[in-house]
Amino acid sequence: MLHRLNPARLAYVREQIDLLWGLDPRDRKPLAGKRVLDVGCGAGLLSEPLARLGGTVTGLDAAPENVGVARLHAEGQGLAIDYRAGGIESLGDERFDLIVSMEVIEHVADPDGFVRGIAERLASGGILILSTPNRTPLSRLAMITFAEGLGMVPKGTHDWSRFLTPGELAALANGAGLEVIDQRGLSFSPTRGFRLSSDLSLDYLLTIRAATL
Repeated sequence: MLHRLNPARLAYVREQIDLLWGLDPRDRKPLAGKRVLDVGCGAGLLSEPLARLGGTVTGLDAAPENVGVARLHAEGQGLAIDYRAGGIESLGDERFDLIVSMEVIEHVADPDGFVRGIAERLASGGILILSTPNRTPLSRLAMITFAEGLGMVPKGTHDWSRFLTPGELAALANGAGLEVIDQRGLSFSPTRGFRLSSDLSLDYLLTIRAATL
């Protein structure tokens, strides 16, 4: 499922950094010179293409076994990615130009503390991109009844009551001194797979940066 999501998520990241940093869409290394943090990196599914785009990437995950798999795979691809096991608090005073966290916040015990912790690691002019399922009847049907029911993801992966609406996530960002500057839906089509759309009812992405005074 995550492999199917990744192209659309990566396309959105590329679109946003090009727009906000005034980059050339034809540049093959748009993240050169940028520090990138992938929070909840898992086995490196997003960290690796971000490194190929030129970023100096740190992948952070709470599960040491995920980090071990990610390190081995990156080494096999010749990619220098700094994978670490731990939480946001383990980063100390480090700052990053781009922070991404995809399909993670719905699993954390303290979403407010999670967003505040990320906000403290954003460098000046930095960009935060989050994605998460919306709390709607459609997401319950698709991700729990369908995906978990058919074994596409392990049963118990999701707790629908912990899904956040775009308004709720924007409120958490505002409380951390951030502002949402773009939102986009992730929709699914049997013929086209996951794609970016204006429909936020299944899953969505937010682009966030420090609030302007």
